[in-house]
Amino acid sequence: MSVTWRHLPAPAREIAVAAGEAVAAAQQRDPTAYAAAVERLTGADRSGLVLGAAVRLLMEETHPDGLDGNDVRQVLETCVRSAAGWLPEIDPHVVLVLLAGALGVYDPGDDDNPPGPEAIARHAPLLVADLVSAAGRPLDGYLAAAFAEIERTERQD
Repeated sequence: MSVTWRHLPAPAREIAVAAGEAVAAAQQRDPTAYAAAVERLTGADRSGLVLGAAVRLLMEETHPDGLDGNDVRQVLETCVRSAAGWLPEIDPHVVLVLLAGALGVYDPGDDDNPPGPEAIARHAPLLVADLVSAAGRPLDGYLAAAFAEIERTERQD
C-alpha cells in the first residue's frame, strides 16, 4: 500500500498523526506517550471510524482465507495479553467490540454498556498495533486505505 493520507484535510491528518503516535507508543509499550496520543486521538472527531476501517483492512489482510471465531478470539487474546503487562486498565470487552464493529457484526443497541469514544480511542490503537505488526507493513498505507474507503462510502450515500 503506497498511498498516502498527507494530502487530506487537516481533521483527517490530525486523526492519522494521532493514530500513528498512539500505535507507535503501543508498539514501544510506553504508557506516558500512549496516554498523550490517546488524548489527542480522543479529541479527533471520527477517529473511531477511521481506526475501525483500518482494523477491518488489517483483519482481511492478515486472514486472507477468511475469519472464524477462533481467529477473532486469537486476535483478541493476543491484543489483551500484549497490552496487559504495561497497560493494566485494558478492557477485553472494548477490544471485542472494536473487532466486532470492524467486521460489521456489532450492534450498539444490543449492548447494555457500549464503549464511548474515549474507550474506543484508548483501545483501538492497541489492536491496530498488534495487527500492523502481524501484517509486517507500515501503518500509513492502512490509514490511507481507510480514509479512501470512508470517502468512497460517503460519496455513495
